[in-house]
Amino acid sequence: MTAVQKTRPGAHAAGRPSAPPPETAADRPRGRGRHRVAALTPWLFLAAPLTLLVMFTYLPVADMVGYSFTDWDGVSPTSSTVGLENYTDLLTRPARFEVFLVSGFYLAASVVQIAVALYFATVLSFDTRFRNLFKGLLFFPYLINGVAVGFVFLYFFQPDGTLDTLLGLIGVDGRHLWLGDPDLANPSLAGVSVWRFTGLNMVLFLGAIQSIPPHLYEAAQLDGANRWQQFRHIIAPSIKPVISLSFILAVSGSLAVFEIPYIMTGGANGTETFVIQTVKLAFQFDKVGLASASAVVLLVLLLLITWVQRRLIPEERVELS
Repeated sequence: MTAVQKTRPGAHAAGRPSAPPPETAADRPRGRGRHRVAALTPWLFLAAPLTLLVMFTYLPVADMVGYSFTDWDGVSPTSSTVGLENYTDLLTRPARFEVFLVSGFYLAASVVQIAVALYFATVLSFDTRFRNLFKGLLFFPYLINGVAVGFVFLYFFQPDGTLDTLLGLIGVDGRHLWLGDPDLANPSLAGVSVWRFTGLNMVLFLGAIQSIPPHLYEAAQLDGANRWQQFRHIIAPSIKPVISLSFILAVSGSLAVFEIPYIMTGGANGTETFVIQTVKLAFQFDKVGLASASAVVLLVLLLLITWVQRRLIPEERVELS
């Protein structure tokens, strides 16, 4: 006799999880709305900085490019379109580009400040007494406004001023025209840039050095490596991308030097840079169109140099383990 077992409906599915209820029409708009809000949230946070970036960077650059095709004095309500005449005038006068020779002094000064900053960053990354004090002292010049730096060093480089007095204490007597002699003016101004920007590079290098795992130093010390060997085989390879970035900023910065020589000499005695020349074209000779073309050429030149540097020094990913 066969027993027939009766089961209740759904008994076989008692041990399995129940299927989710079907999505109703009322739930669909709510889910889609949440996805839309989630997708728009990053753009809401970016709205303010993007608006400021467009208003104070891209729109002025676009206006500058437009002015470069006109003959405008910067005051008249009307201007005449001259096409590529400003660029032709600029590029057919090699004398306008001779001021880039002055940038060589600042480029050499940038190499010096990178070397000095790298030295102090390496020393202060180890356990050194009063290292926080030295960090503050080295970074403090970068916090000072460039105009204030210019006026301070005007007194520093005056004949029989602070520098001559200090040199007299070590036996170097004489009255030097630090800003009046063309042979001394550019090295003196470049020295000011070394004093001002060394702290910035030091902070960049110091931050990169502090990201190196400590066990690499411990392993090097167990192998008998001294400080120089640790720098050569651990620190320098680990912060190579930051060093490359510093050189890129040094080259672009040396081409766009403005405030220090403009405040201290006004471009006199062979200290005129390309940016000072551009400012004089716009506000002293009332040639805003030609000055705008000059600024566009400088912008293109900086972008080109940066691109070439990035091609020659490709970005490397350093793995620290």
